[in-house]
Amino acid sequence: MRILHCLYYYRPHYSGLTVYTERLARALVQRGHSVTVLTSRYARSLPVEETLEGVRVKRAGVATFISKGPIMPAYQVLGCRLAGEHDIVHLHVPQIDAAPLALWSRLRGKPVVMTFHCDLSLPRTPLNWLANGVSHLADQMTAGLASAVVTNTRDYAEASPLLKHRLDRLVVIPPPIEVMLPARSDVDAFRARAGVRPGQRLIGMAARLATEKGAEVLARAMPMVLEKCPQARVLYVGQHQNVMGEEEYARRLQPLLDSLGDRWTFLGVLPASELGAFYAACDVTVLPSLNRTESFGMVQIESMVCGTPVVASDIPGVRQPTMMTGMGKTVPAGDSTTLARALLEVLEWPERYAGNPADVEARFSSDVVAAQYETLYASLQRRAG
Repeated sequence: MRILHCLYYYRPHYSGLTVYTERLARALVQRGHSVTVLTSRYARSLPVEETLEGVRVKRAGVATFISKGPIMPAYQVLGCRLAGEHDIVHLHVPQIDAAPLALWSRLRGKPVVMTFHCDLSLPRTPLNWLANGVSHLADQMTAGLASAVVTNTRDYAEASPLLKHRLDRLVVIPPPIEVMLPARSDVDAFRARAGVRPGQRLIGMAARLATEKGAEVLARAMPMVLEKCPQARVLYVGQHQNVMGEEEYARRLQPLLDSLGDRWTFLGVLPASELGAFYAACDVTVLPSLNRTESFGMVQIESMVCGTPVVASDIPGVRQPTMMTGMGKTVPAGDSTTLARALLEVLEWPERYAGNPADVEARFSSDVVAAQYETLYASLQRRAG
């Protein structure tokens, strides 16, 4: 099949949506399909077209940005032309431009798959209020036009203002997970590079430093954790500088992080070859997300595959990985006190949350997920035919 994926940001941009699409596109190529990604040329240093690991990437020029949303006059023209060349049009939402692409594709008889990654929830400003409203309206139109609507969990769909009215057409497919299982020597080498001292208990967090991720909840929990476990230390992996649209948040957070001194360490974006060692080195990882912008948290499954339990927020979608696997706990979103207690419990009794990492890996592998999408694509093609 010839499959077109449309989304606003692709590599080298780093976000959960980007990682999801990249893994799925690459897995589909490995299964013998032809895959094109239409995305934004959000930085002028990026080429207009290139091939990344067998995936053809086309980038539309960006005239300006409204909040985090790129305004691209050529995106619709490129999208309509590319849709005509492909068998399946796969739209990754939220995305305002997805609605007209869905309409044009359906008029041409093309099956349209919409993967709904999350409800948009921008910080409260007049401009963002407008952007939220327009985005929600566009996503409603896209969902109405799509041949199938995919999301990670039914739990999230039932709580989503957009999806809860479309459960009859909902297809649940888990996110694709890839993590390289490290050797013991790889973990030891990582600990040495990170400056981990003997006896330290490591709490890991892997995320962009963004408002919805709740890093401040973990930072406020740390004094309570350190009181009972003075050898605890946070290792934070992911982009933490110059995160688009999050500069003010980072400035507000910095004094809180400074108060923790060397008990909070930013490691930046790690190459894929080191992520497994990071997860395996940690005693527990955390996903303290605050709102429905987070719909699952793939980092939870990555951590579990490496044998490390997770403490996550008890919000729709995000609470599912620990419920599915038994490898961790959930706590109320934004509650630093309860988060501290949960972290201390997992650190003290890790055997309670050991789970079955091999079973988790088999259930969420990129190839397994790509096969489920492949089945969906084929059924939509038969229906269209």
